[in-house]
Amino acid sequence: MPLNIDWQQILLHMFNLVLLFGILYVLLYKPVHDFMEKREKEYEKRDADTKNALSDAEKLKAEYEAKIAEAEKENALVRAEISAKAEADRERIISDAHESAAKIVEDAGEKARMEHDRLMARARTEIAEYASKAAEKIVMKEGSLTDDFDTFFESVKDQKDNGNG
Repeated sequence: MPLNIDWQQILLHMFNLVLLFGILYVLLYKPVHDFMEKREKEYEKRDADTKNALSDAEKLKAEYEAKIAEAEKENALVRAEISAKAEADRERIISDAHESAAKIVEDAGEKARMEHDRLMARARTEIAEYASKAAEKIVMKEGSLTDDFDTFFESVKDQKDNGNG
């Protein structure tokens, strides 16, 4: 052998190397590779599930936002309706109050006119009565005219003090 090369030793080392790679492949590479693929598929599945859940959540969010918007519109309509009813009630109450006030003022004016007319009629009758009494006393009595007037006024004063006038 010229360079001291033993072909048998080389083949044996090559066989040991191939055997080592085969054993390492079966014992280390293949389980780790399978584990990594399995994990990758699991993460892809989780990612897909997450994306599906996110899209479902976005759909629900859109539905809820639409329902909220619809509820707000209904709420606005109800508020407007209630406000319109309240305004109508307010106007009705105000108009009723004005009508009632006008009736009260009218009734009070009528009562005042009736009381005025009654007092004027009573005053006329009393004046006529006092004038006739005074004339009667002047004509019937003898004496001075000033004494008769003084007596007349004193009798009128006495009648008022006694509550008749």
